[in-house]
Amino acid sequence: MKYWWVNHKQTYKHEVMGGFLWSPKAKADGSRNHFYDTMTKAQPGELVFSFSDAHIKAVGIVVGPCETAPMPDEFGKAGEYWNDEGWLLPIEFKMLSAPIHPKSHIDLIRPTLPSKYSPLQSEGNGNQGAYLAEVPLAMVEVLLRLIGTQMPSFEGMLIDAERQLEDEREQQRINTDDTITETEKLQLTKARRGQGFYRRQLELIEQGCRVTGVTFKPLLRASHAKPWCRCTSAEKLDGNNGLLLAPHVDVLFDRGFISFTDVGLLLVSSALPTEVIKQLGIDVSRPVGAFSMEQRVYLAYHRASIFERHSREYVVVD
Repeated sequence: MKYWWVNHKQTYKHEVMGGFLWSPKAKADGSRNHFYDTMTKAQPGELVFSFSDAHIKAVGIVVGPCETAPMPDEFGKAGEYWNDEGWLLPIEFKMLSAPIHPKSHIDLIRPTLPSKYSPLQSEGNGNQGAYLAEVPLAMVEVLLRLIGTQMPSFEGMLIDAERQLEDEREQQRINTDDTITETEKLQLTKARRGQGFYRRQLELIEQGCRVTGVTFKPLLRASHAKPWCRCTSAEKLDGNNGLLLAPHVDVLFDRGFISFTDVGLLLVSSALPTEVIKQLGIDVSRPVGAFSMEQRVYLAYHRASIFERHSREYVVVD
């Protein structure tokens, strides 16, 4: 996984609010620019620090591949010297409530600056010649410490991006595996979306959402206890690997904010504010029913690898 820093200059508002980065493909004289070429190297799931007016004002996640696109009309005079055809990279940005001034922390940042193609000068000013620059992990760790308590608001975004990337890689593996028939590929792909054979198998086991009691199946999602991208082909289609959950419960389960014991007690992560559970109307004292031995195998994986990711400590509600 790579990490990136973008010096927006005059295009900051358009790009952050629009959810993208855009650069020409080459300099005005037609020559290549390293900081434009990097647009094609950024991959979905990778982190981007947004720098403008001497501050890191936002952090984003790459959410799609780089594509050829015309220069955005909203750039106006800011792009009058650029070629019309360029690279567009979709980014999901979130604003920092307290922007970071790197120059004020340059003694911490300086030792971690890239030796080549750095987005920052050694005294802490932005490199005017840089647009999208790769930054090393050591620098990222310093920046995240400076951002500090603002980062929890990005956790869900990071988890979603990482899961999406895992899913895409697994989907590509399936698509190019000559040992899997086209019918099997279709079944596995539908299982990723909680459809087809997988959902039919799940509905033979689960009758409704154990947490809310909702049994109207068109409203329920077929969730995976062990994520689809980490399953064997057999596990992807095994109904014991899933639960039928109301949409808001599915999000909590998928993100690891809740899980279940084998005997059907609700587990709530200490990372989830108590008021959220109340606002969602979830009765934490309500037993959801014991799980079968086959289901318990998958729930054990969920508790160890998904649920505890949010917090080493968790609350057992009884």
